[in-house]
Amino acid sequence: MTNSFGEFDRAKMFFVIGSNMTEAHPVASTFLKNAVKKGAKLIVADPRRHKLVDYADLHLQLKVGSDIALINALMHVIIEEELFDPDFVTENTEGFTALSAEVSKATPEAMAPICGIEADTIRRAARMLASVRPAMLCYTLGITEHTCGKNNVMSVANLQMLLGNMGVECGGVNPLRGQNNVQGACDMGALPGVFHGYQKVTDPAARAKFEEAWNVTGLPETPGLMIPHMMEGLEDKKVRAFWIFGENLANTEPDIRKVEHELASAEFLICQDIFLNETTKFADVVLPAAAWSENDGTFTNSERRVNRVRTASTPPGEARPNWWIFREIAKRFGHQWPSASAREIWDNEISALAPNFKGITYGRIEGDGLQWPCPSADHPGTPFLHKDGRFTHGKGIFNPTAWTPPAEVTDEDYPFVLSTGRRLYHYHTRTQTGRCDGLNDLLGEETCDISPADARRLGIRQAEPVRVSSKRGAVTVKARVTPEIPEGMIWMAFHFREGNANWLTNPAYDPETLTAEYKACAVQVEKVAPAADGSVETAESLTAAAGS
Repeated sequence: MTNSFGEFDRAKMFFVIGSNMTEAHPVASTFLKNAVKKGAKLIVADPRRHKLVDYADLHLQLKVGSDIALINALMHVIIEEELFDPDFVTENTEGFTALSAEVSKATPEAMAPICGIEADTIRRAARMLASVRPAMLCYTLGITEHTCGKNNVMSVANLQMLLGNMGVECGGVNPLRGQNNVQGACDMGALPGVFHGYQKVTDPAARAKFEEAWNVTGLPETPGLMIPHMMEGLEDKKVRAFWIFGENLANTEPDIRKVEHELASAEFLICQDIFLNETTKFADVVLPAAAWSENDGTFTNSERRVNRVRTASTPPGEARPNWWIFREIAKRFGHQWPSASAREIWDNEISALAPNFKGITYGRIEGDGLQWPCPSADHPGTPFLHKDGRFTHGKGIFNPTAWTPPAEVTDEDYPFVLSTGRRLYHYHTRTQTGRCDGLNDLLGEETCDISPADARRLGIRQAEPVRVSSKRGAVTVKARVTPEIPEGMIWMAFHFREGNANWLTNPAYDPETLTAEYKACAVQVEKVAPAADGSVETAESLTAAAGS
């Protein structure tokens, strides 16, 4: 995130695209709604008419997977009508000519059939965006979980640079992370191409620094594998051992049947987690980890703020802090890691070896934490990035992108677009929230959200069972008939095993990020008559039947 949540209340314009903040980020959405109540403008671009739309001045109800078509059309209008920031573009960016050439083809009339939004509405949105500066853009997984996810992010960055909304308070491109501490995990090097602090493994100087600090030689000079390649490697034995840390892959990865086959193919599988789940069933060893409230350490939120986490309770049984588990395994490999607490790890290793965190120590984050970059002990932290248009690269680079369709589109056999996400009352695969009776009372099963028009056409009534099937599998769930959903689309989540949308989703990935296209695949929806004994088929039986 390039800005802080504290600036939400002061912002005068928001463009929220691919994000159902009310359910996915309810705390952040409260700040945004408060700003709207104070007079801030809000444009929401999303296929669904979810609750945040109730606060919007304009809802751009685009078709699933058409984000680039919409954004390019917005930029076409902004350039054609000279609504962009010429000083910012001239002084702080490169590639404007190439961007102009690309978006010159994306007239609102040409993009309207692709994104499903009338040309005049696109023009109105472009003029509204340009009328208030700075404007804050927020996005979530509705932008990234596509085969064009990287290009989607590039497009929203293009738009904000064009408008001069970068490097200023209440502006920027602000990704609302998909899970708690995603930012912190990435900061700590949980990516295949970087050490912590985003120091590239391909950089000889970075490798030399870490080799000296860790007293090792020959650190890898090329990026490692990403999850889809790891999973495929289990089957062909290019990956012989697999350590899964805090992930329930058997429920979260697309095409569950394929995922389970890959997990079952592992020679040696370790799971490190706080509860048993669908993935631990495949494990040879389960390492019991302490939960967040049983740990001392840090979390880093979406605004790059490093906060303390303090131990509130004792871990049960043999559960141990994650750092302790890793340290003990290293000891058995012959390495004696000197740091013996979360504080020592941060102060002696994390902070000491990463320029972005150099000035962040435990002693300085006892209060409200600090936002990196924080390069020295007297630095106050960085509330927003790229101040005054000074990008890390030097000048911001426009990256022109063209719209591409999803990897799987509808046809006669599979006429609906399925898009997926999360619901308010549960968190991911319910490894934690599923153990709470109150939350299960609020939401006890998955549904197929469908438009009233499609429900009428198929003879489906509220809460009736329907079978949703794709080329990969099928599930039976109850219908939730709702005006939130446009015709031709259905929406589901992945919280419940039986009705998990990932029995259906397509394992097609962005070619660079390898993020799966959870937001778009083709499905069929059929009304289901209950069996004579009143039972319905399970996801496993339907998927097995589809596979046979």
